[in-house]
Amino acid sequence: MGISRKTTIVLLAALLSGALTLYAAEAPGKGRVPEWFKDARFGIFIHWGIFAVDGNGASWPIFNKQVSYEAYMAQGKKFTASHYDPQAWAKLFKQAGARYAVLTTKHHDGMALWDTRQKSGDKILSVVEQTPARRDLVGPFVQAMRQDGLKVGLYFSHLDWSNPDYRAFAAKSPDKFNPVRDSADGKDHPEMWARFLRFHRAQLKELCTRYKPDLLWFDGDWERSADQWDMAGLRRQLKSWDPGVLLNSRMGGYGDYETPEQGVPFSNLGTPWELCMTMGPGWGYRAALEKDPAAQIPSCDLIQILADCAAMGGNLLLNVSPRPDGTIPEWQQQRLMDIGDWLKLNGEAVYGTLAGIHRNHYAGSTTLSKDRKTLYLFVFSKPVNGLMIKGLKNTPARISVLGEPGLHLKERRVGGAPWNHVPPTRFIEVPDTLQIGHGRVVKIELDKPIELYQGKSGAISQN
Repeated sequence: MGISRKTTIVLLAALLSGALTLYAAEAPGKGRVPEWFKDARFGIFIHWGIFAVDGNGASWPIFNKQVSYEAYMAQGKKFTASHYDPQAWAKLFKQAGARYAVLTTKHHDGMALWDTRQKSGDKILSVVEQTPARRDLVGPFVQAMRQDGLKVGLYFSHLDWSNPDYRAFAAKSPDKFNPVRDSADGKDHPEMWARFLRFHRAQLKELCTRYKPDLLWFDGDWERSADQWDMAGLRRQLKSWDPGVLLNSRMGGYGDYETPEQGVPFSNLGTPWELCMTMGPGWGYRAALEKDPAAQIPSCDLIQILADCAAMGGNLLLNVSPRPDGTIPEWQQQRLMDIGDWLKLNGEAVYGTLAGIHRNHYAGSTTLSKDRKTLYLFVFSKPVNGLMIKGLKNTPARISVLGEPGLHLKERRVGGAPWNHVPPTRFIEVPDTLQIGHGRVVKIELDKPIELYQGKSGAISQN
């Protein structure tokens, strides 16, 4: 239907006067990721909440009927945060080399870590109102991270298994009825869902307007469709409350970047992304894990995964799980310190780099400087016969090792067919005396932006 000239004039006048806001259609995930995130490469995830008390898992024991809802929520009586020191957290994360940190402000259990004013049913469900912690835990976190120069991320679960209005929809399969998510009478209740969405938006507005996070890390969008959540409208609201906020992918297709979980991707996703993963079984605190070193992921593995993420153009968001009193287990602190020590030596090859070359060219992880004139090769074991690179058409101007300023490496050139423009295979000679430790980086400075041969070498007659 067309718009009259008179209507057009009225709309333009309203727009110019500030009385009307028009939102342009947005293509989610396209060109909306700031440089700080793409350059960061390493962040810390913090799963903390009442679930740390019994240590049986965050929220899912309710869904899986491992414990009753009442027993799960009773953990709040012992959630003290008595030794919560966000400044100590920030110092640790900075020493670990992280550039941002993401805190669980509300998991699927519905327990908010800030002093929300929104009622879940007939009560306010927060650690301020319902636990001995008795205070906002999000505000001090935000302040401490910013004081140490870290970007701030806040995790928020869309779904809420405590809010009675979340149960607004009938079970798709009546024989699989689940009381934490499906309506009790088997019918849809639009008025309940509308009320839940008002609650959902009001809590997010609190987080955005009070704390101005750099990043919102969503979870729990899968039980409802993007239309039911009105994700398009939510995106517009979030960007109006906090214009610079970055949104992860768990927005029903309306996020800014991808978030694979626990499994390292097999290739560059072609868009900004971030792997979130734990240091051992489970996201929340587990006392038994402190006494089970075999279940704790070694520092060397975590470092290699970090390098692999950077090599494919992604970030690593590594989880820590504080105890109910707010202290981070010592073994997790040690992992972070090991990563920090490694990054002090090798961070040049991680921060602010581009995805590296294909593994057909080098059988390992690589990154490139932004001007594409420096190639970084990650080395995690002693090479038997040097480091082999295929198809490099450039001439290396200098080959060195990060952290070894006086060490210059030589290369051997094998084969090549100049009449077909096929470069030789190169072997970078690494001295036996070089200590590999948790991994080293060979730096190859090139004469110009990298060029790679990707053709098919033919017979001599094919010149």
